[in-house]
Amino acid sequence: MAIYAIGDIQGCYDDLLRLLDVIKFDPGVDNLWFVGDLVNRGPQSLQTLRFVKTLGSAAITVLGNHDLHLLAAFCLEKVAQKKDSLHQVLEAPDCEELMDWLRNCPLFYHQDGYCLIHAGLPPQWSFAQTVKMARKAEAVLRSPDYRDFMGQMYGDKPKRWSTNLTGSNEIRFIINCFTRMRYCEKDGSLDFTHSCAPGEQPKHLIPWFKMPKRKSADMKIIFGHWSTLGYYVADNCYAIDTGCLWGGQLTALRLSEPVERISIACAGYKKPGN
Repeated sequence: MAIYAIGDIQGCYDDLLRLLDVIKFDPGVDNLWFVGDLVNRGPQSLQTLRFVKTLGSAAITVLGNHDLHLLAAFCLEKVAQKKDSLHQVLEAPDCEELMDWLRNCPLFYHQDGYCLIHAGLPPQWSFAQTVKMARKAEAVLRSPDYRDFMGQMYGDKPKRWSTNLTGSNEIRFIINCFTRMRYCEKDGSLDFTHSCAPGEQPKHLIPWFKMPKRKSADMKIIFGHWSTLGYYVADNCYAIDTGCLWGGQLTALRLSEPVERISIACAGYKKPGN
């Protein structure tokens, strides 16, 4: 049995199939861990969703910001633009079934000493706090009234964790951490403006995994979301968004001892910045 963590796909279904051929994935014995952003921007979001869903217990996917955007487009008018690649999902006959499956995916998953998220964790959260916060937000997404929250999900505030956060403000902050964050201010506030590679950001910003006294520093974390960071192994973290959509690579990380990286080159469907 092998476990492979796979970077952001964003609807690049053909590239995913090529990667699975390279690693000789066998759904009868192997497991796939997806870091989220299964959909959007690439040409085959619908095929990607259907395929991962049919894998059943052979696959785990945590939710990314593009996956949540799809859920919001399903619930709210005018979220998806006319030429948005998500329309192929929204107009599919099995759309509602796919959305029910997607909103029941976790924001955080942990097994065998590894933790799987899409984006990042605020420096104030320990492992126990991370689990607690993930379960709280997941309960909202899985509730019969989840559509009510989707209308309040978008927004950059609050930017800093506090135990005084409640209601939609708390859930929005939790989801923004798990699915959107890259940099933090020195006081731990989240920054949503900059997506550049570390070293190119303003001096007052720090990559979330470099924050001093980060309480999750003892957690072995696998994440995606940050294509300009690329493949990164340090600080007890594994970043595996290697820019498949942009003509980079699609990466699988075999969680063995030692960890093994397998990547394929991708033609790309978008130019950086689009």
